[in-house]
Amino acid sequence: MKLDADAAAVVVVDMQNGFCHPDGSLYAPGSEEAIEPVGQVVDRARAAGAEVVWTRDVHPPEQFEDAHYYDEFDRWGEHVLEDSWEAEIVDELDPADDDLIVVKHTYDAFYETQLEGWLDAHGIDDLVICGTLANVCVLHTASSAGLRDFRPVLVEGAVGCIEDAHREYALEHADFLFGEVTPFDEIEFA
Repeated sequence: MKLDADAAAVVVVDMQNGFCHPDGSLYAPGSEEAIEPVGQVVDRARAAGAEVVWTRDVHPPEQFEDAHYYDEFDRWGEHVLEDSWEAEIVDELDPADDDLIVVKHTYDAFYETQLEGWLDAHGIDDLVICGTLANVCVLHTASSAGLRDFRPVLVEGAVGCIEDAHREYALEHADFLFGEVTPFDEIEFA
């Protein structure tokens, strides 16, 4: 799969301490295992001059106090609280000064963020998506991208999960309904 580096961006979803570090409240070994492959995807994109976007799932402590239905703390417990160590990107991955960092408060990195406008302003059409969790924030961000007419390409092997079955479901669902799935080895930026 050859992508135009000028019209593509890598979107790294939620590679944060809370999910990827053993001391994180929502730690998943599959998320930690994704750190190295995600770093390789980012390195390949940077070498070709493609843009890199990082998302950070961040929750103000009071975010869900008045929630009618959508309450992540009820489902997952308190996690990645604003200004906490958990909310920071893992040390092994190092956003560059000119990378975009999107702070999001839901599973979807497009919901009430600057992401779509930034991508449009930079002429980005294709999104190479990696990160964690496969069946939660990765899947919802990728589906939202597809519905906005971006081409979401999920990188098999660079997507973290709680259980392998979750990753398999997310990748199959994305490939069937709104995106593409490709192994890291087959991604080329030109």
